Amino acid sequence: MNKFIESIKNIFAIEDLRTRILNTLFFIAIYRLGVYVVLPGVDPTQLKTGAQGLFGILDTLLGGAFSHASIFALGIMPYISASIVLQLLTIAVPYFQKLQKEGESGRKKINQYTRILTIPIVLAQSVGFIATINAEAIINPGTFFTVSTMIIITAGTLFCMWLGEKITDKGIGNGISMIIMIGIVSRLPGAIIGEAAAKGVNKSLIFLLEMVVLFLVVMAVIVLTQAVRRIAVQYAKQVGGTTQLDAQRQFIPLKVNAAGVMPIIFAQSLMFVPAIVASVWQNQSDTASYIGVKFSDYTSWQYNLTFGLLIIIFTYFYTAISVNPNQIADDLKRSGGFVPGVKPGRDTSEFIDEILTRVTLPGAVALALIAIFPAIALLLGVTRPFSAFYGGTSLIIMVGVVLDTVNQVQSYLLMQHYDGMMKSGKLRGRTAQPISIAS
Repeated sequence: MNKFIESIKNIFAIEDLRTRILNTLFFIAIYRLGVYVVLPGVDPTQLKTGAQGLFGILDTLLGGAFSHASIFALGIMPYISASIVLQLLTIAVPYFQKLQKEGESGRKKINQYTRILTIPIVLAQSVGFIATINAEAIINPGTFFTVSTMIIITAGTLFCMWLGEKITDKGIGNGISMIIMIGIVSRLPGAIIGEAAAKGVNKSLIFLLEMVVLFLVVMAVIVLTQAVRRIAVQYAKQVGGTTQLDAQRQFIPLKVNAAGVMPIIFAQSLMFVPAIVASVWQNQSDTASYIGVKFSDYTSWQYNLTFGLLIIIFTYFYTAISVNPNQIADDLKRSGGFVPGVKPGRDTSEFIDEILTRVTLPGAVALALIAIFPAIALLLGVTRPFSAFYGGTSLIIMVGVVLDTVNQVQSYLLMQHYDGMMKSGKLRGRTAQPISIAS
């Protein structure tokens, strides 16, 4: 505890870091206030509560902005959709591949295209959002309400995007991820209080056991997020003028879960297809009715088995498009590096690809287990709001953002010659800098 208090004092003793933390808190406060500003023309007392399915997941990521019919109803999610589209285009379209290889200038152009693409995406999604608002909550339905709501929601998303960029520039951590995490964390206290109230005094021991299990699950997610497979890289001795650099040995860190949370998001979006298709023929076929019932219940074994398999498939897919062994091998060859015992060029690319394929399997299986764990927790008696924090998208995003923020704070402390936030452990701030992998 003394070490922690001393670290807090050191953090606020660094003027730049203190300013960035205060800026981050200020921008987050603005976002949270906007979540509770209801759209004009909507009666908040008539809104339905408790969004389910995909809308429930979206509402959790947005911190309740979706169910509150807020001006930030879609939050930063259209921007993330645009980012995914641009990332896929860098794989399929030569022009975007060229931009990606141009370094900082290319990334700026891609970011600009992402911002532009966000506008039509949010306009299209806002139409779908308006359709989800129950008719009783709309005071004066009509064309004017639809058009004005589309404009307001689009402006809200662009403002959230601006807030995220400001947090990245003037604050601490990745702004876009920080906004999503804050929305998730905002529901955690209420979920814990609701779980404690549901268990009561008679089942307080069960509640404590649930908290212990939650702690263990969080530790497992941290291990999955931080786990890497290091590939040793040797750099030949270099001579430049009168300077001679000795041979250096570094490593390429291949993450066990290189795909992050995206496979869960992709799989979740597809899990509604069987139930929707089955609903068309549910009155004509017993099989269709059976499929519709089982895939509408996310605690059924049929749903979770399919969900887990889709996550494993999408993990391999997203890893393949985010980590390019050919580019890594080319970068090594240009910089004079090589993997000991492996020829530069194609052999190195195949070697990296083989290792990446092997380490992705345990990562994909672990990700699938974490994704279905909330359903298991719900079956074991955990309340629905609290069970969402036992895994899935929410927990992985929370852990990833917190670790990234802690690493940045750690770097500030070390640059100012302070002790880090923890003397043990393997935070990246205390390890040798790895070779960056361009995605």
